[in-house]
Amino acid sequence: MNKIRRKNLQSIIDQLEELKGSLEDLQAEEEEYRDNIPENMQESERYEKADEACDNLSAAVDNLEEVISSIEAAIE
Repeated sequence: MNKIRRKNLQSIIDQLEELKGSLEDLQAEEEEYRDNIPENMQESERYEKADEACDNLSAAVDNLEEVISSIEAAIE
């Protein structure tokens, strides 16, 4: 791989890292929201939706980490 393509891929990695950080921030906010739902409402639809959102955001972060790792492997 030539230097220009490596540089372009590194730029993409940097952008993905920034997006991953933003997703992690939103995930933390959603987890805090979910964790602050009163105990007597933890069987409610509201809690279930917040919990599902947390799971989906976690999966998105994991997927971005995989993408970043794959691109880093391509650069090597």
